[in-house]
Amino acid sequence: MELSDAIRRRHMTRTFTGDPVDRAVLDGLLALALRAPSAGNTQGRDLVVLADPAHTSRFWEAATDEAWRRRSTRFPGMSAAPVVVLAFGDPLAYDDRYRQPDKADADGTAGWPVPYWHVDAGFVVLQVLLLAEQAGLGAAFLGNFRHEDAVKTAFGVPTTMAWTGTVLLGHPAAGDRPSASLARGRRAVDDAVHRGGW
Repeated sequence: MELSDAIRRRHMTRTFTGDPVDRAVLDGLLALALRAPSAGNTQGRDLVVLADPAHTSRFWEAATDEAWRRRSTRFPGMSAAPVVVLAFGDPLAYDDRYRQPDKADADGTAGWPVPYWHVDAGFVVLQVLLLAEQAGLGAAFLGNFRHEDAVKTAFGVPTTMAWTGTVLLGHPAAGDRPSASLARGRRAVDDAVHRGGW
């Protein structure tokens, strides 16, 4: 599949069959995703990969609460994803990297208007989403809205790491409903691209 095809076809899958993802496919996808660019080649992004039902169940218990699980119509389909990938950025790695001699004009990350650990983790996440499409898998990104400390504690993640979000991976199930947000449509290219100035 061409990259342009994967970009056009990619969508968020929220209902999974629960069938396991081939380990070789998963490992290859993750290796390619980690080739995403990173500021100063810091590579301060880490993935916690949960591919065992006991681990994925622990994720849902840590990242959500019982009330949300009861009222969410999407939870049964999403929780069937056999692979959950937690994307983290390491602020300390970037601060250290940007204090090194080849970055001598910089003062670590002090004053950075954009936290590049989240940008770089986001690059990896996007590549996971595109590579999943190329591999014939479904994928969805879930933002980090709450329960970060509980998720870190559940999986032994150092407290200094910053959780960017989660990717669900697996085989799409029949009847996966598109998001209602798609009714908003896409902005025209000329509405979003400002040539020569705003």
